[in-house]
Amino acid sequence: MKIAIAADHGGFELKENIKSHYQHIDFVDLGVYCSDSVDYPDVAKEMVKVIHNNGADLGILICGTGVGISIAANRCKGIRAALIYNKEVAHLAKEHNNANILVFGGRTMKLDDVIQYIDIFLQSTYEGGRHQRRLDKLDNMEA
Repeated sequence: MKIAIAADHGGFELKENIKSHYQHIDFVDLGVYCSDSVDYPDVAKEMVKVIHNNGADLGILICGTGVGISIAANRCKGIRAALIYNKEVAHLAKEHNNANILVFGGRTMKLDDVIQYIDIFLQSTYEGGRHQRRLDKLDNMEA
């Protein structure tokens, strides 16, 4: 599985720690590469390009809280960025929402918890069925 990973300055440290933990995963590191300030919408935009072009099977985005970067990513059609904050959400983000980007808060979450949530997500399976009908509606929404 190829996973794209990206962060703004608020998520840089967590991004690097995730990569260190999952050395067996083929990460596509989209940056940032230091803790200098950057704008999270720009980071999300790069991730969306990779997901849309099938450059990765899954994305991980990180900003200070995870909120801003998830909002930015979810403005794009076909993106289902899920802010993961507990075990149940990690499981259901895959089973019900078939999330294609996991989002975490670099300033609000502990590495051990994030690792646990990633593991749960990766071990879960999308259920389809009634959930697919809802995802199709998301892709067809207009303002």
